[in-house]
Amino acid sequence: MLQERFDITGQVAIVTGAGRGIGAGSAAVLAECGADVVIAARTADQLEEVAAVVQGFGRRAHIVACDLSDLDAVARLADEAKDAFGRIDILVNNVGGAMPTPLLDTSARALESAFHFNVATAHALTRASVPTMLETGGGSIVNISSVVGRVAGRGYLAYGTAKAALAHYTRLASKDLAPRIRVNAIAVGSTATSALDIVMSSPELKTHMEERTPLGRIGTVDDIATGVAYLATGAGSYMTGKLLEIDGGLEVPNMDFQFPDL
Repeated sequence: MLQERFDITGQVAIVTGAGRGIGAGSAAVLAECGADVVIAARTADQLEEVAAVVQGFGRRAHIVACDLSDLDAVARLADEAKDAFGRIDILVNNVGGAMPTPLLDTSARALESAFHFNVATAHALTRASVPTMLETGGGSIVNISSVVGRVAGRGYLAYGTAKAALAHYTRLASKDLAPRIRVNAIAVGSTATSALDIVMSSPELKTHMEERTPLGRIGTVDDIATGVAYLATGAGSYMTGKLLEIDGGLEVPNMDFQFPDL
């Protein structure tokens, strides 16, 4: 019975930023649950590796190497999925990010760029995918937000503001798309992806972050990907408009950039 709740055999998922990290892990776990997956990122070689993992679960992978900051290119992923597999059931809006900077070094253009990359891209793909999702009854959308969309720390102004906007976008979109399409998000804590390569290669920095995390460790890609599977499948069928916090218990950021007082 439990296994059936996670079974999405025959469904089709789109995952952005799928060349590595959380996107790659999400594509893999959705394939393990039975979905064929459209994987999109900038680097084709990385996507080939992820496609091999998807195929290892007996599922099909369709690779789209493109610039996901281009809103037209992102929106075209919906057409790619329909052309390749005939339907869209699941959408994981994972692409995003922004570099940490002090407030006075964060230009208005940098703030706009963070909003564009973390929110506008999610909206472009959501808007393009919804008509096809409705053709087969509905579906599930999972947006990847961040703990710093909820908690405050120095240096996170652009990234945190954008991720907070994505979290509220999730709540608003869930009302517009209910009851046929569920929209949820994950507030991700520090996770061992390439974004934390410097931290993971430094025992001192890694220990510092672990000590500031209530559960005493850095998150793994699997921690987040299993949350994606829960929200995307029938296991999470009674959730919409919610933020699933997978962050090790953080109530303050666990990385201090040592930006000085003004």
